[in-house]
Amino acid sequence: MQQGTRSSRALMWSRDAPMRLLVTGGAGYIGSIVARHLLAGGHEVVVLDNLSRGHRQAVPDGAELIIVDLLDREVVRSAVDGGFDAVLHFAALSLVGESGTHPEIYYETNVGGTLNLLEAMRSAQVRNLVFSSTAAVYGEPEEVPIPETSPPLPTNTYGRSKLAVDWMIGDYCRAHDLGAVSLRYFNVAGASGGLGEDHHPETHLIPNILRVALGANRFVEIFGTDYDTPDGTAIRDYIHIDDLADAHVLALGATEPGRHRIFNLGNGTGFSVREVVRAAGEVTGREIHAREAPRRQGDPPKLVASSELIREELGWKPRKPSLEDMVGDAWAFARAHPNGYGD
Repeated sequence: MQQGTRSSRALMWSRDAPMRLLVTGGAGYIGSIVARHLLAGGHEVVVLDNLSRGHRQAVPDGAELIIVDLLDREVVRSAVDGGFDAVLHFAALSLVGESGTHPEIYYETNVGGTLNLLEAMRSAQVRNLVFSSTAAVYGEPEEVPIPETSPPLPTNTYGRSKLAVDWMIGDYCRAHDLGAVSLRYFNVAGASGGLGEDHHPETHLIPNILRVALGANRFVEIFGTDYDTPDGTAIRDYIHIDDLADAHVLALGATEPGRHRIFNLGNGTGFSVREVVRAAGEVTGREIHAREAPRRQGDPPKLVASSELIREELGWKPRKPSLEDMVGDAWAFARAHPNGYGD
């Protein structure tokens, strides 16, 4: 494909027309399910992943897999130079604790890897980007639910590395006519089409609760029971993976040359740890043993992201907002894959 043709495609595609899309991190939990949604929409999908924390089995049928590390600049440039209409960027390291003990690999991977991707896109004249950001960039905000106008004050290296990427994307939009949308959210839950969560180590609450239901773990820990919340446990934002995927599809149609748009995604109210444990017990029909533990340093009582802006501007509306739907779909995946993907 000639470079001029590629540029025209990138700037003139319709959100209703089939597109050729590159999904980085498409072998991971979120990236794989978004890729599945894109394929279901009739798009051609190429997954780029180094498989260091993703799973080959998670790449949906119909997607091409290219095993590439974003830190390999020349190979990334060659992979992106294949005629894409847009990139959806999920590839990142995301463990908060690890980011504190090894900040160097988080800045190298999350920031440096994204820089290589942006340069490859610029070289190939791919000018549409949807970035998987995080509401962790806001730190411990004074206003909850958190609006996009809340000042970013991340409290950990992971959040700071993702904020650095957001800033870098904004600069590329202004300087190089990139059109980009960043989506900021907290906890993604559920499963979809036989794909689900399989992390090592697993740090997310719902899959760890379900490991108790499966008998793999004896109990789940509740960190902090004396917060100023209705039941004393911390309240967090959860969004179903299918609803998150819908938002990414809508974001593809919202990119504009030279503009970086930022949208938060949230359920508006949040769920407490005890509510999640109780819902898991009801959905699974099994007793969930919980052990109370002290608060973890830096854990605020309530973190919920507002989704008013994306609802108003892009028409996004969650189809599965209930905790029972999220836990139920995650439970179906956990029972079908008690050992994860097994790779």
